[in-house]
This record gives sequence, C-alpha cells and structure tokens, in this order.
Amino acid sequence: MGDRLAGKVCVVTGASGGIGAATVDAFRREGATVVGVDHLDGAPGDLSLRVDVGDEAAVAAMFAQARDTFGRIDVLFNNAGISPDDDASVLDTTLEAWQRVQRVNLESVFLCCKHGIPHLLDNELPHRGSVINTASFVAVMGAATSQISYTASKGGVLSLSRELGVEFARQGVRVNALCPGPVETPLLMELFAKDPARAERRLVHVPMGRFGRPEEIASSVLFLASDESSFITSSTFLVDGGISGAYVTPE
Repeated sequence: MGDRLAGKVCVVTGASGGIGAATVDAFRREGATVVGVDHLDGAPGDLSLRVDVGDEAAVAAMFAQARDTFGRIDVLFNNAGISPDDDASVLDTTLEAWQRVQRVNLESVFLCCKHGIPHLLDNELPHRGSVINTASFVAVMGAATSQISYTASKGGVLSLSRELGVEFARQGVRVNALCPGPVETPLLMELFAKDPARAERRLVHVPMGRFGRPEEIASSVLFLASDESSFITSSTFLVDGGISGAYVTPE
C-alpha cells in the first residue's frame, strides 16, 4: 500500500472492466477513496453506483451523492466508452450508431466535467484536483480499421480536455487527455475472438509488438491523478507503445 492519493476521493466511470477496473485497484492501493461508476451493477470501489453517464440529471446526482458520502471530490477519471461493431466506415455507419457512440464517448465526458469540476473548485489551493479524460491514440492519427464515430468522439475528448486544461489552470484544476494505444481490454479481446484478421491489423503497427495491459495504463492515470504531475495540464498524454511515433514497424 502507498500514499500517493492518500485522503483523495476519486470518481471513476467505466469502472467495471479493463482500464477502469485496473485504475480503481491502483487508486485504492495508493490510499484513495474510490467511487466506481458503471452502467452495470457492482462496479468496484468504496461506493458503487450504477449510472447512465449520458443522462445529465443522473450525472449531476452521481457527483452529489459522492460529495455527500465522502465530503469532497478530488479526481475525475472520465473513462466510460463504447466501440460497437456497427461503427465502421463513414459510408456504412448509420446516424443512430454515430449518435449512440457520441453520447457515451464524448457527451458523457462533457457532462462529467460540467458537473464534476465545480466540486473540485471547492477544494483548497494550490492543487484543487485533477481530471483525466480517456481519449485514444486515434485522436491524433487515423485508425487502421475504420470506426468513424469512435475516432471522431476521441478527437472531441482530446480537444475538450485541452481547452478545459487551459481554462482552469490558474484555478488549480488540471485537465489532461489520456490517449492509450491498443490495450488488452474486454472490447479488444472480443474483437480478436470475432475477427482475428481485423485485430491483427491493429497489432502490426505497434513498435513494441504487443498490446498494452490495463494495469500499465492505470499507472499512467495514477500519475496524472497524483500531485506528482502538478505541472502537467492540457496535455495529450500518449501511452501507446510507440504507435504514434512510428512510420513503419520493424520486424
């Protein structure tokens, strides 16, 4: 057990699996009190909440409950996201599929920042809180397999995070966009099972020759949540195994 987040209250959305669950574990090991949020029952954490993060009233109530229960909120990890099969080429993706992905991946981040940041601003200076929004490496480069709404939503998360980081920098709230590369999450493992060739298209571009592990991404989230990153805000925080820096991948 460590103390890097001792005394801090952290709200994690998309907490039931993958990066979210690994981050809840990492936060708690470092002394944080964690509110685990998911659209399913049983999210890990000291307080587990089932919330539709695309519903503004539900998001506002989520933060109010967290604040009422623990007295403060210090860290927002806005991590909930989807990548459904019907989000593909712009030529094939329906408006309904586009809007469904945007609602979960981008609008939920907007809502969590809108209703979460005011709680951080109630904390004492100089370090009032940290916001980490999950974007993706596809926010800075095109995806190997088209997922038009997902890619656009993550680009939106990146831009939103950059602007908020600038807006709140002098008020003691840091906002950063976490941009993971391909990670061994349930979503990706399901893709492997359904379409190995499509999954292999992703792997071939990673210089390290493997996908990231959820706990590796969680370590980066932990750094951004802690005061160790006190001079980092409005950043594109790439944790991608080198994929964004590669022109070609050596064999």
